[in-house]
Amino acid sequence: MRELLSDRNAAGKALAQRLAGSGLHGSSSIVLALPRGGVPVAAEIAIALGASMDLLFVRKIGLPWQPELALAALVDGDPPELVLNEEVAADCPVGPRYVAEERARELDEIARRRAAYLAGRAPLDVRGRDVIVVDDGLATGTTARAALQALRRREPARLSLAVPVSSWQAAALVTALVDEFVCLATPEPFHAIGLHYTDFHQLEDEEVRAELKRVDAALASKR
Repeated sequence: MRELLSDRNAAGKALAQRLAGSGLHGSSSIVLALPRGGVPVAAEIAIALGASMDLLFVRKIGLPWQPELALAALVDGDPPELVLNEEVAADCPVGPRYVAEERARELDEIARRRAAYLAGRAPLDVRGRDVIVVDDGLATGTTARAALQALRRREPARLSLAVPVSSWQAAALVTALVDEFVCLATPEPFHAIGLHYTDFHQLEDEEVRAELKRVDAALASKR
């Protein structure tokens, strides 16, 4: 019988213990959470390491006739970056006008979410910083891979990915994209992320804002 993670916060605390000896501490490090599920996990890591925290919004652009299949992903940043799924693009060519229109639409959605969660605060600059990307788990790893590819081109000093649980297939794909991959478990069979948590409720916007305020307060008390 597999051992379940109790909830995202507990998973974050366990990951923080794993990261404690990595040298990723203090203001030189940035923890980037993939919202919404990655936020409670990342909050515990940021508090434990005393690191700055931000949200990294990644929006999928699907094919016009098959929206669930990712043609590209738009990764938030300054500037935002479009990461093309080369395999899908080669097999299913789509005109540049469609991509441009979808990019504009998703940029608006990213701006709306950043305003809702962070009052419009500009993304943190990752250049020359130690960056830890955090999510609550990886099934296919598609979103995380797009985020990591975009972030690598922004020249962080060190790029890490930390997740509580992952399929072994996703783990194999993301390991090549980071300097360090920290994962508590790669159970088989995997099926879905939520099956490996006791509490995997869908986070509401207010919970995300509360976690961010908790991180701000904790970091302010350490200064």
